[in-house]
Amino acid sequence: MFNAKKSPAVILLAVITMFSFPQHAKSQKMTEGVKNIVLVHGAFADGSSWAKVIPLLQAKGYNVMAVQNPLTSLGDDVAAAKRVIASMDGPVLLVGHSYGGMVITEAGNDPKVVGLVYVCSLVPNDDQSAVDVTSAFPPAPGSSEFQVDASNFITLSNKGIHQYFAQDLNKEERNVVHATQVPWAVKGTTDKISKAAWKTKPSWFVIGLEDYMVPLDLARAEAKMINATVLELKASHVPMVSQPSKVASFIAGAAQKL
Repeated sequence: MFNAKKSPAVILLAVITMFSFPQHAKSQKMTEGVKNIVLVHGAFADGSSWAKVIPLLQAKGYNVMAVQNPLTSLGDDVAAAKRVIASMDGPVLLVGHSYGGMVITEAGNDPKVVGLVYVCSLVPNDDQSAVDVTSAFPPAPGSSEFQVDASNFITLSNKGIHQYFAQDLNKEERNVVHATQVPWAVKGTTDKISKAAWKTKPSWFVIGLEDYMVPLDLARAEAKMINATVLELKASHVPMVSQPSKVASFIAGAAQKL
């Protein structure tokens, strides 16, 4: 309690001090880490593949944008990511799923990018393509369901979506994934990155233990190569859809450490 004998000015100063300190501490806590998160989707998908993760991150106070990759070439996809990065006010945590790992490894060289999160991703080294990354390991089961059309774009068969890509989603969700997939240019599989951003920036990696597109041995080898902080989930190739809370929390944890 306040001493009634103290002057009003002293009492006012005590009240201001008492209430301003916790508010300052709270403000400091809220501003820790990176607040801008850019999400990059992979092949056979678009930005809506992050639809369950985005509101969870926004609820935590993050400024989130999802890139819409044209999937016409690696260069086009990197350019799309860099346009979104440029729109952000301040440092960026860059997140990539699947083939999006190729994109963020190149786009991550942007000076605004301060960290990388890979989700069931392909992770290249310098001067590597997606084909280079995967060729050192046995083919993923899902790759047997690639379908190439007359224009040299790849789609994933209905069986591929239901059995290998998103098998832990319910049937209705799997049907939507199949119906909305974006074809991936064959060119995008052979385009090479220049310099791997993970060599100079901290990285995190979500591994799906039941991922049949980026096999477990490949994912673990990649995570070791880039010295990533790892989260392993009993999930398919799309844990951001099947387990969005865990993926969002992992991304937020990475942002808080930057």
